[in-house]
Amino acid sequence: MDMNLPPVEELRRVDAELARLDARRAELLARRVWLLGVLRSPAGAAAAPPFPGAPPAAETSPRGAQNVLLTLGGTLLAVAALAFTLVSWGSMGIAGRSAVLLVVTSAALAAPAVLLRRGLASTAEAVGALGLALTVLDAYALHRVALPEVDGLGYAAVAAGLLAGLWAGYGGLLRGLRLPFPAVVAAAQLPLPLGVLAAGGGPAAVAWAAALTAAADVLLLARPAGIAVRTTAGVSAALLALGALPVGGTLSLTGPWSGGPLLLGWAAVLLFAARVVRPAARVLAAVAALAGVAAVAGPARAALPAAWAVPVYVVCGLAVASLWRPVRAARIPAEVRAGFGLAGGGVAALGLVWALPPVLGGLLGPAVRSAGVWSGTHAAPVPADHPATALLVLLLGAGAAAGARGAWGRWGAVLLGWAVLTALPVVLELSYGAGIAVRLVAVGAALALAVRPGVLARGLPEPAPVPERPEPPARPEGGWGTSWTAGTAGTAGATGAPAAPVAAGTLLSLTGLVAGLASAGSVLLLALDVRAATFVVLGVLLGLFAAAAVLGAGAVREASAGGAVLAAAGLVGAGTAAAGLSAASAGLVLLVVPAGTAALAVRFRSPSAELSGVAVGVLAVALTAPRPAVLALALALGGVIAAATALRAERRRAASWTAGGLFLAAAWLRLGVWGVTVPEAYTLPVTAPALVVGFLRRRRDPAASSWGAYGPGLAATLVPSLLAVWSDPYGTRPLLLGAGALAVTLLGARFRLQAPLVLGGAVLALVAVHELAPYVMQLVGALPRWLPPAAAGLLLLAVGATYERRLREARLVRERLARMR
Repeated sequence: MDMNLPPVEELRRVDAELARLDARRAELLARRVWLLGVLRSPAGAAAAPPFPGAPPAAETSPRGAQNVLLTLGGTLLAVAALAFTLVSWGSMGIAGRSAVLLVVTSAALAAPAVLLRRGLASTAEAVGALGLALTVLDAYALHRVALPEVDGLGYAAVAAGLLAGLWAGYGGLLRGLRLPFPAVVAAAQLPLPLGVLAAGGGPAAVAWAAALTAAADVLLLARPAGIAVRTTAGVSAALLALGALPVGGTLSLTGPWSGGPLLLGWAAVLLFAARVVRPAARVLAAVAALAGVAAVAGPARAALPAAWAVPVYVVCGLAVASLWRPVRAARIPAEVRAGFGLAGGGVAALGLVWALPPVLGGLLGPAVRSAGVWSGTHAAPVPADHPATALLVLLLGAGAAAGARGAWGRWGAVLLGWAVLTALPVVLELSYGAGIAVRLVAVGAALALAVRPGVLARGLPEPAPVPERPEPPARPEGGWGTSWTAGTAGTAGATGAPAAPVAAGTLLSLTGLVAGLASAGSVLLLALDVRAATFVVLGVLLGLFAAAAVLGAGAVREASAGGAVLAAAGLVGAGTAAAGLSAASAGLVLLVVPAGTAALAVRFRSPSAELSGVAVGVLAVALTAPRPAVLALALALGGVIAAATALRAERRRAASWTAGGLFLAAAWLRLGVWGVTVPEAYTLPVTAPALVVGFLRRRRDPAASSWGAYGPGLAATLVPSLLAVWSDPYGTRPLLLGAGALAVTLLGARFRLQAPLVLGGAVLALVAVHELAPYVMQLVGALPRWLPPAAAGLLLLAVGATYERRLREARLVRERLARMR
């Protein structure tokens, strides 16, 4: 190939050459399939080679159809023989049937030799399988005719052994048959278990017999036998294990000194099988490890009090899981070590689940309150009767996690360490003060980890940066290879690079934050039982969250800042409750918290702290709602706080509107408290200068919106007057307000100003509704009951008929309104 061509031309030629090679390879593969079919056909008849226009090939090969027919025929003959032996055949007794069956069996066993010499291997296999099945029926018939007094289980054990030997000799004579040796393996599974059962052995003896049989199966797996023999041995060993291991597990609980050795024996068998059967080594090693844990922990559990049962199993599980790490001296394969780690970790995880109730009790128990706040009555620990060894299980889990490598081990150690501190007051039944102290220590430790996770994360690898994906080359015309490459690159680029894993420090930090918040809520609920404890706990929480907010970053900083604000609000609320203030007075005092939040926001910018302050402010205003005079004062103070917040440029727009709304609501609520019936005396002096200011602003800045220039001034008079209209029984105010609203509407339409047009039009429409409402009600009362629904139906039909035109007209009106200022 010419290497001096331009890259684009050379790439096109490479793609064309690759396409030709792919086509040639496909042609050769098709020819190979056809040749294999010719060689596998019975007579070697050559069929026509495949071509693109040839009809589709047959779905079943001749050999496959032949095997299906032979298998079906052999099965039917076996079923017929079974029915003949067990049911009846005319007037023949069991002895006559046995004689006939013996003759048929001999013929069936001898026929494969003749069939093999003539090259009919499949037919010989089917007839041989029938002969083996008939030998089983012969054994049954022999028991019924000659040995009816012999115990059935003992006879079955001996018969199974003799049949296995007979079939082994038969398979040795006729090497061309594949079925006898797997049948030998299947029959060999029965003598030992059935013999033990016949001798009166218990479950343990039968399980030992199954273990010895399974060991023989595993030894057979290690030998170079055929695939059918190895498969039969493996399946048989698995079935024996499924039946015997539950027996061993039950014995380890009821009779540990008999179940332990049995489980150890099974563990040895399974470990040897794991070294032989490499694809299933991990599963086999895990089951062997579980059997070993049960075998060792059973006697130890029996020798200790009941409360130590779970810790014993956890210790054994962790000991097995420690073998997960590489052990060069023992030379344990990696798959086996992985199975050990899986089994040991599973046992330890179950133990941690068992130890979870005290953790939940320490966390959620304070919420179960039997008396009121500050009653001095403490709820009983939940659960109150869990053994103290649960704390030992948690400590074992934390130690094991700390010794593990990687970020997940450190994370587990942190989580379990926090669980220990949470469960400690419940498990040890500590006093009220000690329980609060331990929970506060848990809060402090968790927040310290959230602020400085680098101590535990030290030495852990950070996520590697994701390399940038190179741009795919331009796809030339033609070429399957290039088109596939370009398509793959395009898909990857569209999907995006995989996200980098979370850093170890971030994981530990978030874990500490969540744990600290949970413990803070728990200790606060517990502190509500006693007044002094409430103040102490809130003060400590305020200090801890404030320190975390100052020292932390990101989510930790924001969450801690919000927690500090809520703790401060709790302190203020507790102080007002201790002073005996009413709810309205407490609301006024509680406004100190949003005021302080607004002041600190100048130097300490935290959105979560500001939102928490706003939430406390809303609560404070809600507390003053039963007393309108105090509510007006609270609204005014809230307006002052919002106005102070508006001094910051990033909060100016939202805070200024909030301040204006609060001041307006406070003013009108105060006027209502004073019993003012003529609000215009107070609103017009405000509206006039406000409109003048808006006019001057519009002259200086023609692009300014009419809502900012005239909206506040117009709303200051129109809205209160409209509210007064609905409670005014006379017609003077509606007439004057309607005239004023009409004038404002016309001015807005004349000068194309949106705010006067919308406000004036809305007030005018509401005044008209107010004036017409009594007459409409009278008219509705005088009309027949069927008329309103009929009118509504006609109206809907009319609107539906002209829907498109109405939408177009409304769209034009909206566009004209939007073009106004």
